[in-house]
Amino acid sequence: MNEHMPRRKFLQNSSIVAAGALLPSTSMKKIAPKPGEIILGHGNFQYKVVPNWGILDAGKNPVNDCHEMVEDAKGRLFLLTNETKNNVLIYDKSGKLLEAWGHSYPGAHGLTLVNEGHEQFLLICDNNRHQVIKTDLKGKEIFKIDYPKETGVYDHPHQFVPTETAVNPKNGDIYVADGYGANYIIQYDAKGNYIRHFGGKTDGYADDKFNCCHGVLVDTRDPKNWTLLITDRVNNSLKRFTLDGKFITRYHYPGSYICRPVLHGENILAACFRSTKESNVGSGYIQIIDKNMQVVSTPGGSAPVYQNGILQAQHKEDENKVFIHPHDVYADSDENIYVPQWASNKTYPIKLERI
Repeated sequence: MNEHMPRRKFLQNSSIVAAGALLPSTSMKKIAPKPGEIILGHGNFQYKVVPNWGILDAGKNPVNDCHEMVEDAKGRLFLLTNETKNNVLIYDKSGKLLEAWGHSYPGAHGLTLVNEGHEQFLLICDNNRHQVIKTDLKGKEIFKIDYPKETGVYDHPHQFVPTETAVNPKNGDIYVADGYGANYIIQYDAKGNYIRHFGGKTDGYADDKFNCCHGVLVDTRDPKNWTLLITDRVNNSLKRFTLDGKFITRYHYPGSYICRPVLHGENILAACFRSTKESNVGSGYIQIIDKNMQVVSTPGGSAPVYQNGILQAQHKEDENKVFIHPHDVYADSDENIYVPQWASNKTYPIKLERI
């Protein structure tokens, strides 16, 4: 996840959205696209779709579901797919393939970059293997986290279906989101030793439980108070917890099924694979959420509208049909956005250029 400050700082939204209004009129300047260009987003956060970015020879380097993407210290983009001919595709920012590896991750789903001194590693969540695997950037496996029998709440490995991890930059603690399993967040130390677990499954709206805790993030924006942001996807929410698992508050984004929150400067980026309004076919958009946890732009979706301080339900508005189930969103140091997609007919990621 990108936690470094961008080269070109995000323009700050000038005010909170007034009741019944969209973003302030001063930030709604129309940008006339050139012939054939597609512009997405709202206010100060608008993007041009870069055509044909990252498209490869599917006979040599195929993808299935393109689940997540991270950037290493050399500026290389690592894409995770559950295609075992090449689970990891490494791009440069022009979309050129630099390297490919990985043949043993049939359920490759979650990808997190880990910084350890001058070295970097990856954490891969594999749904089919029911494991979290730490690798180096060449694909060498360092260790595996198996199902957390230490918790006492799992009877067998197949109950553990991890979807995402997050790492505390201070001490290396690993938080594993069991989003497709029992819906616990399991905390480990940097070597994979169990510390604690919290959460669990709810079909309702219990504050400290989840209905698909699909994504997790260590939110470092407040230097004096680091917390966790955790997806409660079916309930269209992000929930904030302390680092030791105590519930703090909930942020509701009506209509939006957020896969994971991604930190970029002062903002949170979120891929929504679908909305409540649409069926589970060809849906989805992405969101830009500011430091006050308010949506300020929704590329591919309806403009964010607040009434009496409450966000109104959002939905897909993508007449060019750019997105098909966005699963992750990554922003580079030039403010360009890359969007891997799930169940998108084996399409490669989409690049959006900040304008």
